[in-house]
Amino acid sequence: MILDGLLTFTGTSNGATGGITSGAQTDAPTTGTQAASNIIDLGLSGIPTSANGGGARDIGVGDDPMLKLSAIVTTAFSGGTSLQLQLQGAPDNGSGIPDSYTTMWTSAAYTLSPNQLVAGAQLANVDVPRVIFGQVLPRFLKLNFISVGTFSGGGAVEANIVVDRDDQIMGSGGAYSGYAPGVTVAN
Repeated sequence: MILDGLLTFTGTSNGATGGITSGAQTDAPTTGTQAASNIIDLGLSGIPTSANGGGARDIGVGDDPMLKLSAIVTTAFSGGTSLQLQLQGAPDNGSGIPDSYTTMWTSAAYTLSPNQLVAGAQLANVDVPRVIFGQVLPRFLKLNFISVGTFSGGGAVEANIVVDRDDQIMGSGGAYSGYAPGVTVAN
């Protein structure tokens, strides 16, 4: 998986200075609906133009391979009830800042009982979605964390747009491919 700082929603590496950041690459959502630390700007000076000289660049939605949304729990969560992710897009308002956001995708609600918010859990398993019917081509992409309860015992997520994601199945014991640790499979 190749990471690009300009396609990173979380952490301080893309210029964020506060909010819910917990490290260079991660955010630590706690309660309610919180936007990830970074808004991705797909602006590109030139074609198509906008009032501020930046239209939305084509990030290959519909191509093969498509860009993918990756959101991985890097530190296990505790203390809350559930966490959802939501991807939103907004056009340029004519002044180089986002206009109204439109929700393009919402994840399932990941819960602590049973614990689905363990380190290594992949929370986003989708390609970057197409614009929905009637939506203006977004220049800005924002990721929201929707928490139920208050995650007071830690928890962190790293979220990016990537070319290739680690999509192996992880079992309930934390091992890839669904086998519990210590299981031997005869050849």
